[in-house]
Amino acid sequence: MNGGLRFLPFIIRKYIVNSLVLRPFFSKSLARAGLIGALASLCGCGNKDVEVYRVAKETNAMPPVAASAPQLGSAPTGGGQLEFKAPSGWESVAPGQMRAASFKVKGEGGKTADVGVFPLPGMAGSDLANVNRWRGQVGLAELDEDALAKAAEPVPMAGSQAKLFDMAGQNAGSGEKTRILAAIFRQQDMAWFFKMTGDDALVASQKPAFVEFLKSVSFNAPSVTALPASHPPIDNLAPTTAATAPGGAQPKWQVPTGWKEVPAGQFLVGKFQIESPGGGPASVNVSMSAGEGGGVVGNVNRWRKQIGLNEVSGDEAAKLASPVDVGAAKASLVDMSGTDPRTGSKTRLMAMIVPRDGQTWFYKLMGDEQLVEREKTAFTQFVRSVQY
Repeated sequence: MNGGLRFLPFIIRKYIVNSLVLRPFFSKSLARAGLIGALASLCGCGNKDVEVYRVAKETNAMPPVAASAPQLGSAPTGGGQLEFKAPSGWESVAPGQMRAASFKVKGEGGKTADVGVFPLPGMAGSDLANVNRWRGQVGLAELDEDALAKAAEPVPMAGSQAKLFDMAGQNAGSGEKTRILAAIFRQQDMAWFFKMTGDDALVASQKPAFVEFLKSVSFNAPSVTALPASHPPIDNLAPTTAATAPGGAQPKWQVPTGWKEVPAGQFLVGKFQIESPGGGPASVNVSMSAGEGGGVVGNVNRWRKQIGLNEVSGDEAAKLASPVDVGAAKASLVDMSGTDPRTGSKTRLMAMIVPRDGQTWFYKLMGDEQLVEREKTAFTQFVRSVQY
């Protein structure tokens, strides 16, 4: 979401990101910090061997950094700093919407590698699911849990350990030898992904530097729970909570019969569970984001991935959103059927995107196909009942 899963003033684009994590993204305090990337903030420290860089509030890019010396990067993280030391030769570049920090590494013959730091609230998918997705990107077969455990290389990070995975294969598009180094670090309710992708030989030669980069990462705040300002929500996470919703409270709504309200977690405004005798469950998530929240196209393609569908072009994605009148506001309704990647069962997703007063509200009903069909009228009535 364009403001979605924002750092500021509310908090998780393309997710998780085939190149990221699954889709495959921080706390309200960081949301208030007004930063664009969890690690994107940089500023000069005056040390001749290390340089610290910060971007101004609401800036959408990190300024280029000279690659002649190691760089010390830091970013406010909800009451503290997240710090890292980038190796010499790594050129910092604009981190983009999904990333907290981003670097480009150049090798001989025009070969390059890309390094990205991706923070995601919640579990952000299992290690096995993420690693197998990355392996698929370089044409490798999937691993099982036992093989995954053997493939993980422990790397000290921030007083704990990250898991590093080294995957060499071939780029399906170009046929060139490609390698991915990816580390997963989980801290309380955050998942951090550190990933280097590029030419096989170059990435292999950079592995020691990448490991040192991981070791240099530190969190001097007890929790890092906010996303870059332009980060879209991941899975069922969103950038705000009931406490930070407009007016400081949850909107008023009429809950349909049979919907059970459950703890929403810190990234949702509201959450409901729906059960069906003899069938699978469904859930309704309510979230809110500043701005457009990633826009219709970005969210449609993100949701398609959640139900096992491929991305579509911008024009096709836009056609999948139908205008709906929800009272004082005009909404876009998305209705798609697919398969739950985890269970293989038929799944349906209905979502309403409701823009109002410079913010965007997202209502998503997803679950058992037959149950969603049964609840679609109640879902529409629920959205229309909302009083902000």
